[in-house]
Amino acid sequence: MPPSLYAAREPIFPKKVSGNFRSLKWVIMIVTLGIYYVTPWLRWDRGPQLPDQAVLVDLANRRFFFFWIEIWPHEFYFIAGLLIMAGLGLFLFTSALGRVWCGYACPQTVWTDLFIAVERWIEGDRNAQLRLHRQKKMDFRKVRLRLSKWTIWFLIALSTGGAWVFYFTDAPTLLVDLVTGQAHPVAYTTMLVLTATTFFFGGFAREQICIYACPWPRIQAAMMDEDTLTIGYREWRGEPRGKHRKGDQAEQLGDCIDCMACVNVCPMGIDIRDGQQMECITCGLCIDACDDIMEKIGKPRGLVDYLALSDEPRERAGETARSPWFHIFRLRTMMYTGLWALVGVGLVFALFIRPDIELSVAPIRNPTFVTLSDGSIRNTYDVRLLNKHGEDRPFRVSITGHPSLRVQLEGTPYETVSVPANQTFLQRVYVVAPPSSDPARDERTDIRFWVEDLTNGHRAHKDSIFNGRSN
Repeated sequence: MPPSLYAAREPIFPKKVSGNFRSLKWVIMIVTLGIYYVTPWLRWDRGPQLPDQAVLVDLANRRFFFFWIEIWPHEFYFIAGLLIMAGLGLFLFTSALGRVWCGYACPQTVWTDLFIAVERWIEGDRNAQLRLHRQKKMDFRKVRLRLSKWTIWFLIALSTGGAWVFYFTDAPTLLVDLVTGQAHPVAYTTMLVLTATTFFFGGFAREQICIYACPWPRIQAAMMDEDTLTIGYREWRGEPRGKHRKGDQAEQLGDCIDCMACVNVCPMGIDIRDGQQMECITCGLCIDACDDIMEKIGKPRGLVDYLALSDEPRERAGETARSPWFHIFRLRTMMYTGLWALVGVGLVFALFIRPDIELSVAPIRNPTFVTLSDGSIRNTYDVRLLNKHGEDRPFRVSITGHPSLRVQLEGTPYETVSVPANQTFLQRVYVVAPPSSDPARDERTDIRFWVEDLTNGHRAHKDSIFNGRSN
């Protein structure tokens, strides 16, 4: 049979390492997981008619709550603006520090780190895991260790899927419904899917997701240039590498002793000494491992480090590399920062100037007008009144455009209507023109609908037209 074109995946067992970058990754993991799991349980008092959850995606009522901010469906541009800011932020950090997002804050990285920590806690460090993996016999000890590891992985994955569904409805209520079996099937299905994907991606696929499923490794090249700070190996200092440091040839060797420490700690299983690679997520663990070895053999730290390609000629010549701030604050990154800040300021400005009452006007086209018994011309409109306050408010509807036009509200003899709190209220409105008036005789007359909140005097308006007989 012809040889297979595909090789079986060889599991990667990263060696435990300590250092500044590993500590930073622990801090980021704790903070990000804490935010993810705790946020749905934060309470925020919005009154008796709104949910008390601080962060809630209320799909049933098509609204998004974030502490004191409430986003309505027609305000989706706020969400679009946040997505634009997220994209620009990703471009900014990549152009300045390479795949720093992938190495520290990407959900795949965070959960994989957590799963690796559990695996190391149960099965031991790299050498013990390798021995267990290569052990062909499935004895009691191996079964016990695997089942223990998979059980904890499953509980982490289950809590991950459970935390996600809590963002879409009141968390305490949903928790009771989930436990008692009264939750909607969509909630159970969502939890099942997220539990399965988290368990598989974090426990088994790991680096395969970053290499094959994620598009960012292929896009990042467009975001980086020769001034981008990214993890690299100073081969002009480390080569030729060699383990033996005694004898006539010892002085000709570089600082690298070929200990493979940088390879053994890499969660992607690559050798950073081979140069920049698509698989590298710039997590910095190889820096911690190499710096530890350099200290033990009495060599300067930084053989593997964050560096810029443009500094290579300077360092080869024995000169000092330029400051990291030189590479971070340059034209390209400043442009990304400016665009990011511009979008952010625009969103904040739009947030503070948005009205607390709104209306939309839809003329009834069939028929465009009705001739009443006294010869008056009547147009019909569906007016939607939006009350963003936490209590019912009286709204007065009026029009401008021609003094002869008068307004009639269906269901009430007055020009005011009570709009429920935090709701859109549909009110049918009639506009009538006397038979001898200009609007009745003209084909169309421009008019403006006004709505006034009688509680605080705030007003909003929307333009429309009045259709006449045109004779």
